[in-house]
Amino acid sequence: MLNFFFNIFLALVWALANGQISLPSLSIGFVLGYCVLWFSQPLMGQSRYFRRLPIAIRFAGFFLWQLILSNLRVAYDVITPHLYMRPGIIAVPLDAKTDREITLLANLITLTPGTLSLDVSDDKRTLYVHAMFVDSPESVRDSIKNGFERRLLELIR
Repeated sequence: MLNFFFNIFLALVWALANGQISLPSLSIGFVLGYCVLWFSQPLMGQSRYFRRLPIAIRFAGFFLWQLILSNLRVAYDVITPHLYMRPGIIAVPLDAKTDREITLLANLITLTPGTLSLDVSDDKRTLYVHAMFVDSPESVRDSIKNGFERRLLELIR
């Protein structure tokens, strides 16, 4: 976490050295600061930061892609005269163990249009999800397990 703050600091230094604090200047400064910190690993010691940042960027890209796809699917169903939705409640077995992991997963599922996290079982092994488009319960379950949960656990653990 300390390397992340160093990286933010170096991005701010870069932006101030350029004379303008803007998103492009901060982005370039962040990338340059990342490179500086990466090359200084022998002096500062190894850090998980250099493994987690690319995973976090891939996760953000995956989530944005899923957000766009689900928005388009719900919007298409709303504007067409024929309803394509087949709503259903799916029980998803969880690999997530801690309350933080389960809460983040449930919130990510709820943020995507067309899905809603309903409840977690008392033993915290099953998450109940309402989905608008349930063609096959296995496909919905698989998309949550191999999509959101796998990537989230890879990022957090």
